[in-house]
Amino acid sequence: MKLAFSTLGVPGLPLPDVLRLATAHGYHGVELRTHPEEPVHPGLGPDERADVAAEFKAAGIELLGLAGYARVAAPGDDGPVIEEIRTLLDLAHDLGAGFVRVFPGADPEQSRESADAIAARRLGTAAQHAADLGVRILLETHDSHRTGADAIRVLGLVGHRHVGSLWDVMHTWLGGEQPSETYAALAPYLGYVQVKDIASADDTTPLPLGAGVLPLAECVEVLSRHGWDGWLCWEYEKRWYESAAPLPELLGAGRDHLSRLLNESA
Repeated sequence: MKLAFSTLGVPGLPLPDVLRLATAHGYHGVELRTHPEEPVHPGLGPDERADVAAEFKAAGIELLGLAGYARVAAPGDDGPVIEEIRTLLDLAHDLGAGFVRVFPGADPEQSRESADAIAARRLGTAAQHAADLGVRILLETHDSHRTGADAIRVLGLVGHRHVGSLWDVMHTWLGGEQPSETYAALAPYLGYVQVKDIASADDTTPLPLGAGVLPLAECVEVLSRHGWDGWLCWEYEKRWYESAAPLPELLGAGRDHLSRLLNESA
């Protein structure tokens, strides 16, 4: 498996500095948070996009994916949501990223059936554009659809190989799902896995990998046992928790922890 980290842990950091961190600490790739407050976002012009792609290539670091914020199950018109996804897909293609992350984002007042149908319809509509560009849309286990069982209801309706899943290990754990159950649900669709650690279900402030309660060893063991050979991406949510320790000083130990888990499960 290959290791990456998300720029959610280093909000606003210029791309050259992000790439230097990845190189210095032995990570193979980076997931870019694509928000207007970040250096890389959908508003970049063609020359700027080409520069970003060239910087990754020169550094020898892979651009794993773009973490977007489209909420595919949210109530309202389909048009703006589909356009947001297509805009992210265009950016991913121009930068050389293989994946685009989207959220479920259903309203608590929506019925499960309605939310699933809306999400599937929008993802199905965007799927052909994704296929044309060679990029996969990944529905993250998050918010209204936090478990693999939740996500599979939508993905099964879509039934397109360019629409898959992003397994966020915190949300499936908070949803009461065991790693073996999540993998069984998501395996046919799995794009990559986001790892992290927290103190408890009541305190989700990010911690160094291995310092909290999330079943990271079990997740890696399940993936390894089934011969899955994709990406583990550390999503350290510094952007939302100002009191959390700075990510750069944790990256080396985090890489070592994941490497140990991989060696133990080999």
